[in-house]
Amino acid sequence: MLGVAALCALGLAMVRPISQPLAYHHFADRRSLWGIPNFADTVSNLPFLLVGVWGLILIVRGRIRFVDARERWFYLIFFAGVALTCLGSSYYHLAPDNNRLVWDRLPMTLAFMSLLAAIIAERIDVKAGLMLLAPLLLLGVASVWYWHRADDLRLYAYVQFFPTLGIPLMMLLFPPRYTRSFDLMPAVGFYVLAKILEATDKRIYALGHVVSGHTLKHLAAAAAAWWILRMLVLREPVHT
Repeated sequence: MLGVAALCALGLAMVRPISQPLAYHHFADRRSLWGIPNFADTVSNLPFLLVGVWGLILIVRGRIRFVDARERWFYLIFFAGVALTCLGSSYYHLAPDNNRLVWDRLPMTLAFMSLLAAIIAERIDVKAGLMLLAPLLLLGVASVWYWHRADDLRLYAYVQFFPTLGIPLMMLLFPPRYTRSFDLMPAVGFYVLAKILEATDKRIYALGHVVSGHTLKHLAAAAAAWWILRMLVLREPVHT
């Protein structure tokens, strides 16, 4: 795991700095409705709030079982990050620019990093996950700060994409502590779909000017978070 993490970091270090294209802020669907600018891209963030708050409520009420009670902290942070993504992304889409994009990306890094720490705790060692939680969260915040200060997306790209590689790798290398652990794979699939939809924003909107790829991206990403919540509710500890 450390070797793969180091190789990914080395690969990004060998790439030239990646600037944030200003064209990124020019989304396909700019229609306003009920006085809300960029209505579809803004309002389509609501599922993040619903899933995030739902997850927090279920954990606080003890409706999700954990072998070690300390594991709940990973998912409390994860679902808080999901809920805050609604606020940050909505704020950004009302008037897209680099300064507002910071508040879109910050809560997402909290979700990525806390989920990575959760899987480390579940698959490798709870103490290791807890020890790495704060450094991983700081790394996520630092990646957004560095991008905004240096106009270099490499560290943010690492924070965003390494979990999609590291989590499946841990699932292959280490035994599960819970049933239904492979439900994480559809969640990863929804996230990959979200990135594809984001990249094809204008092409999808051009098909009939009904919905844009970026709007669908929000729904697919929220579906990934919902699938993780579904997994947590349905799973049981593995008895060995």
